Amino acid sequence: MSVNKVILVGNLGKDPELRYTPSGAAVATFSLATTERYKDRDGNRQEKTEWHNIVAWRQLAEICGKYLHKGKQIYIEGKIQTRSYDDRDGNKRYITEIVADQMQMLGSRDEQGGGSGGSGYGGGQQSGGYGGGQPQSGGGQGAKQGGQPQTGGFEEPVFNPDDEIPF
Repeated sequence: MSVNKVILVGNLGKDPELRYTPSGAAVATFSLATTERYKDRDGNRQEKTEWHNIVAWRQLAEICGKYLHKGKQIYIEGKIQTRSYDDRDGNKRYITEIVADQMQMLGSRDEQGGGSGGSGYGGGQQSGGYGGGQPQSGGGQGAKQGGQPQTGGFEEPVFNPDDEIPF
């Protein structure tokens, strides 16, 4: 058996870039910073920031493109993937990225607005079966249908005994 699971909590380095494949599938890419704080041998506080390339597909990509913005703190769950491509000069390049399965926006309600005057509260939007989002009717494959922001607080998800909570 093998497991490929990544959980990150960090801040967006830039607004997500939302594109569509020729077949019409949405794909969002963005960078996420995680910062480790520690004390060195002399007791001085140190910080190390790690940057992660995040990729979201389909409806989760559209949600990310609509509600996320630079600086926003989010929870991401997914898998690590390494792929190669040829750059403009014909050199083979390798990239490691996190393919997101679930996304949860963190922070207070006041921090949820977009970069241009606020776009409402989008907390709880995610792809997956648990967290603050509303359950999906049918299929059970992706994020909340419709992508409408919630205007109130969080709603308790329907209990699903098949959910595997990672902590």
